Amino acid sequence: MQEHSMSDTTNTGKGRAESPSFIDVASLGRKNVRALLFDMDGVLFDSMKNHAEAWVRAMKANNLVMSHEDVYMNEGRTGEGTIDIFAQAQWGRAATAEEMQYIYKVKSDIFNTLPHVEPVAGALEVLQAVKAMGRQRVIVTGSGQKSLLERLESNFPGIFNAELMVTAFDVQHGKPHPEPYLMGLAKAGISAEEAIVVENAPLGVESAKGAGIFTIAVNTGPLPDKVLYDAGADIVFPNHFALLEALPKLLR
Repeated sequence: MQEHSMSDTTNTGKGRAESPSFIDVASLGRKNVRALLFDMDGVLFDSMKNHAEAWVRAMKANNLVMSHEDVYMNEGRTGEGTIDIFAQAQWGRAATAEEMQYIYKVKSDIFNTLPHVEPVAGALEVLQAVKAMGRQRVIVTGSGQKSLLERLESNFPGIFNAELMVTAFDVQHGKPHPEPYLMGLAKAGISAEEAIVVENAPLGVESAKGAGIFTIAVNTGPLPDKVLYDAGADIVFPNHFALLEALPKLLR
């Protein structure tokens, strides 16, 4: 396992943390922002632990080896894309459409047996603040996990609408390809300069930056901040409470 430097942010406990002390957040303030584009898993739902467990078990059941760290590093890809990459590396051939469909169904079935997934602490407050500031809220996720997609309205009432969602069912190329975020921009009717992305995964950050969008990472997982900065994140926050505090400076 590759070693990385220590986190660049300060965790103060109890779900709250300070903003990155070495960055002048105000200097990163964005003018004319009309929409914020949010990833779902790990940003809105604390679902990555369950996704990791489901992927590891589903892959093992189909003679593929995938570690929990692999899941986090590949977060953001479509399910089919993830399966095909591991099949090519370990089987020496591409996975067939039938194999990808079957393995993803096994993964989804396992996921639905795992403990109930809760929203990420502070996510609702961030979304409510963004709405109060008059900015559009767009979902851009590589997920096809219908059990979570169907919970967006119940967990975040009045925040999203179906016309402003991009999921695994909408794109040909998943993250890190820029297509998902380019489609999000198109659905919102805005340019890259009028958007901010909120991500948690390196491949998601790469996708957003490939689309030319200013990208915030909220590090809700086990990867070091350095991985997110190396992927191109403009700023990394340790949790949503730190992002919430910085929002007035970021949305000028």
